[in-house]
Amino acid sequence: MSLGADPRSTAGLYERKWERFAVNRQGMLMTVGFDLAAPKLRSCKLIDISQGGASFVVSTTIGLPLHYYLSVVGVASRIGCAEVYRNDSRIGVQFIKEIDEELLHTIVRSDYFTGGVNNSRPKQEERRYMAGVERAGIGSAAT
Repeated sequence: MSLGADPRSTAGLYERKWERFAVNRQGMLMTVGFDLAAPKLRSCKLIDISQGGASFVVSTTIGLPLHYYLSVVGVASRIGCAEVYRNDSRIGVQFIKEIDEELLHTIVRSDYFTGGVNNSRPKQEERRYMAGVERAGIGSAAT
């Protein structure tokens, strides 16, 4: 290797296998215990998804096993997941079996049409009509 060459350029460590799509969708995690009793459901919020995995946020990770099914609200499919990382309430999973492009695009398109991902400018602060004038009810003395 020559001096000044970037060692990461040939390593391939920073390349992803699948293209990731940012989404903002509600999902459900379904876990099945060893006793095969009624499955337990937990809601999640999908952050991004690809053919091979996804990341999402849950309210709590207490009692959540390392393998479960992911269902995206509005899509009639269950996706088997194996957990890759857990950072507080954010979880990254790898799918047991890659999902096909049609299912991926169904999830991404439906998120687009429902306005899930907001790539527009940040919301500006509300402009007050009469700046400096306090609102006071009728007959009240504003001090």
